[in-house]
Amino acid sequence: MAIRHIHSCIHDDLTQVDTVIRTSLHSEVPLVNQVAEYIINSGGKRLRPILVLLAGGLFGKLKPEHYQLAAIVELIHTSTLLHDDVVDESSKRRGKSTANAIFGNAASVLVGDFVYSRTFQMMVRIQNMRVMEVLSNATNVIAEGEVLQLLNINNADINDDDYLKVIHYKTAKLFEAASQLGAIASKASTQDEAALSLYGMHLGTAFQLVDDILDLSGNTEEIGKNLGDDLAEGKPTLPILYAMHHSEPALSAKIRHAIENGGIEHLPVVIEAVHATGALAHVKKLAEIESQKCLATIEHFPDSEFKRALVELATFAVTRSF
Repeated sequence: MAIRHIHSCIHDDLTQVDTVIRTSLHSEVPLVNQVAEYIINSGGKRLRPILVLLAGGLFGKLKPEHYQLAAIVELIHTSTLLHDDVVDESSKRRGKSTANAIFGNAASVLVGDFVYSRTFQMMVRIQNMRVMEVLSNATNVIAEGEVLQLLNINNADINDDDYLKVIHYKTAKLFEAASQLGAIASKASTQDEAALSLYGMHLGTAFQLVDDILDLSGNTEEIGKNLGDDLAEGKPTLPILYAMHHSEPALSAKIRHAIENGGIEHLPVVIEAVHATGALAHVKKLAEIESQKCLATIEHFPDSEFKRALVELATFAVTRSF
């Protein structure tokens, strides 16, 4: 299932969102424009703005406020990527060189700050305190998630609940905010807003779990990065932790060493272990449970092309290969 099928009902709306993004990022400082334009043109699934639009579409015709909010959540995501790639010392994302690899760490951090602060200017123009509340809370939680992930680097003793907390904070929170904002802009009921908030949270969790799977089993060209990037950075993802806990002692010790020291020296051994222990299947099952929870949250909405797209998106989250 291709992502283009999911947003066929919002194709023209996504064009409007892209226009808002480009207009909003204009700066009198040439370097800001260069880095921002590079990031915009680097691709990406546009999942978060898609969520705003699909959630809003459940309640009727989309409005300019939906386009503004969709652009805001995409720009918040973009600013986190600029900072993440510096923190992770990444050189490749979506199959292309990262901004920090081309423009340097300083430029990436500072332009990331520009993009992030620009989103708050955009929020203020909407003049909706509920929007401000949701987005300010989300950005704060995301920052906490980034710090939690940093603290867990090289920590082989992290448990599943602690790892899932990082996912909920760092990744799922912006998905949650995106779908919730679509409802808010449509003046949905408190119950419908809560339902779509949960949809986004479960969807974001499913996406991250599948990302963890693809990091150890995906096609490098499709996923746009090298296999084992998480292990190289010493990140203890769920498949790696499962393999460590379900391997015989000698192999478990090697996986622990790989987490605690980073690098890809033991990557072939780890990949073999995640396959042999059923770690990938275990995490895939967890992702499928999250996908099913997505479907349950929107079951009560009447049938529409937007609801069908949200159903397809929940399926795409766990069947994708990129």
